[in-house]
Amino acid sequence: MKIVRVMNNNAVGSLDEEGREIIVLGKGIGFQRHAGDPVEESKIEKIFCLPEHLSEPTKSQFEKLVEEIPYEYVTYADEIIRDASGTLGKKLNKNIYITLTDHLHFAIERYRHNIQFQNALLWEVKKFYNREYEIGLKALALLKEKEGVDLAVDEAAFIALHIVNAEMDGNMTQTLGMPGMLKDMLNIVRYTFQMELDDDSLSYERFVTHLKFFIQRAVNQQYYPSEDAELYELYKKKVPKCYDCARKIKKYMEEKTGTHVTDEEVMYLTIHISRVIRQNSTDRSTDSTTE
Repeated sequence: MKIVRVMNNNAVGSLDEEGREIIVLGKGIGFQRHAGDPVEESKIEKIFCLPEHLSEPTKSQFEKLVEEIPYEYVTYADEIIRDASGTLGKKLNKNIYITLTDHLHFAIERYRHNIQFQNALLWEVKKFYNREYEIGLKALALLKEKEGVDLAVDEAAFIALHIVNAEMDGNMTQTLGMPGMLKDMLNIVRYTFQMELDDDSLSYERFVTHLKFFIQRAVNQQYYPSEDAELYELYKKKVPKCYDCARKIKKYMEEKTGTHVTDEEVMYLTIHISRVIRQNSTDRSTDSTTE
C-alpha cells in the first residue's frame, strides 16, 4: 500500500487492493512522509473507506475535515454512524460523515471550554425520535470512555437530529422543524377530540410513524397521488370528525410547507386518526369499567 497524499501527521490518503480511495489513520503515519512512500503498516490504527458514490464536493469536504481535526473524531463518528445504520436498518445520507464528525469535534471543544448549549427540542426528540435519541446516548457513552468528557443529554438529542437528517436526505433546517411539526399535528388531534392520546398504544406509534413520513414527503414534495376517489368519499362519510381533523392537518401542512396535500394523503391521515381515536376510546371504556 502506497501513500497517494499526506493529509497530516496522523492521516494519509491511499488506495486499497481494488483501487478504492481510503484514508489510513494512525499516530505519526504521515510524519515526514511523501506521496509514493509505502504506508508503514505498524502505524495503521484505522483504515477508513470513503463511502461509495460520495460526490466529489462531499469527498473534498470530508478530506479537509480529516486534515484539520484530530483523527480520533473521524473514528468516533464512523462508529456512531455504523451503529445508527445497523440499529435503524437504513442507509444514511453520506453527508453525515461530514456533519457528525464536525459536530463531535465542536461539542467536545465547547465542553472543554465550559460552554454548553441547551437543545430546545430535547423533549420532542426524546418523544418522537426515541431510537435515534438512544443512539445519541450511546454516542455520549463512547465519548466519555474515549475522551473523558461528560456531555449533557442535550448533545444526545443533537446527535439524534443529525441521524434523522441523514435518514431523510434533507437539510438540517428542515429537520429541526420536524419535531415541532409532529407536536403541532398531534395537538390538532387532541384539541379536535378533546382527549389525551395513549402514547403507549400501537395505533399511536403507527400514527406518529405515518406523520414522520408525511412530513418527509411534504419536505421532498413527494405526496401520494390522488387515485382512489371512491375510497376517499367513503371515509369522508364514514368518519366525518376524523376527516375534518385530517383536513385541519392538511391546512396546517400546506401553510407550513407551501405544498399542496393530496386527497390521498388526507384519506390516509383520516384512517390513522380513526384508528388512534377508536383505540383511545376503547382503552378509556375499559378503564372506567374497572374503577
